[in-house]
Amino acid sequence: MIMNLDHLLSSLVYLGACFIVFALGHWVFVLFRRNYAIQSELVDKDNVAFALVLCGYYLGLTFSIGGVIAGPSAGLENDLIDMLVYGPLAIILLNLSALINDRFILNEFNIKKEILQDQNCGTGVVEFAVFVATGLNIFGALYGLGGSIFTAVAFWVIGQTVLVLAGKYYNLITNYNIHEQIEKDNVAVGIGFAGALIAIGNLLRAASAEHFTSWQDNLMTFALFMGIGVILLPIARTITDRILLPGRSLADELVNQVKPNQGAAFLEASSYIGASFLITWCI
Repeated sequence: MIMNLDHLLSSLVYLGACFIVFALGHWVFVLFRRNYAIQSELVDKDNVAFALVLCGYYLGLTFSIGGVIAGPSAGLENDLIDMLVYGPLAIILLNLSALINDRFILNEFNIKKEILQDQNCGTGVVEFAVFVATGLNIFGALYGLGGSIFTAVAFWVIGQTVLVLAGKYYNLITNYNIHEQIEKDNVAVGIGFAGALIAIGNLLRAASAEHFTSWQDNLMTFALFMGIGVILLPIARTITDRILLPGRSLADELVNQVKPNQGAAFLEASSYIGASFLITWCI
C-alpha cells in the first residue's frame, strides 16, 4: 500500500512537471506568433485550418515532452532535473523545426496567408502533420540512455534533414505537384501528404530512440530505418492504388475530379502510417 502511494505521488509530480513544460510550450507558441489573433481565429472566425495547426503543435509538444519523461527512470530528483534541462530544449527544437519546415517543405507559397486569410485546410493538415512528425522526431532524439544534449540535437538535425528530403521525395513519386494542388485548396492532397510525413516521423522516432552506444552503431540503425522509409512510401502508395482502390487511380481520385476524394486520401494516409508502425514493430 505504501509502495502504491509512493508511486501515485511520484506520478502526480511527473504529471505536474509535464503540465508546466506544456504551459511553457504554449507560451512559446504564442510568443512566436504575436501577430496572430489566436482566440479570434478559433472562436470568431471558426478557422479550421488554424485549429489544425494548433492541434498539431500540441500533439507535437506532447510527443516532445514524452521523449523526456518516457525513458528509463534515474530517480525522481534526476528525472526532474532532466525535465528542467530537456523540456525547454524540446520546446525550442519544436519551434525551430516549424521555421525550418515552413521554409523548406511548403516553400512555394505563403503559409500564413493560406492559414489565416484563405483558411486552407489542405495547408492546415500538412502543418498539423509537420508538427506531429517533428514531435516524434524529438521524442526519439531525447529518449533512451547514454546520450547527451549534443547527441539529442544531432539526431534532431539529422531527423529534420530527413523530413525535408522526404517532403521533396514524396513530391517526386506523385503524378502531380503537391504544392500547386494544396494552394488550390485541395484538402485531399494535403491529407495524403500529411500521412506520409507522419509515417516518416514515426520511423524517425524509432530510428533515434535506441540507447546511445556509439555513433557508428546508432547511425547504422538510423540509416536502416530511413532506407526502409524510402522504399515504404511508393510501396504503400501502390498498395492503396491496387488493393484498397482496385480499378481506380489514386492520382485521379485526388486531383482529377471536380471534388477531390478525401476518403481516398485518408486511405492513402492511413496506409503510410500503418506501414510505418508495422516496420517499427518488426525491426
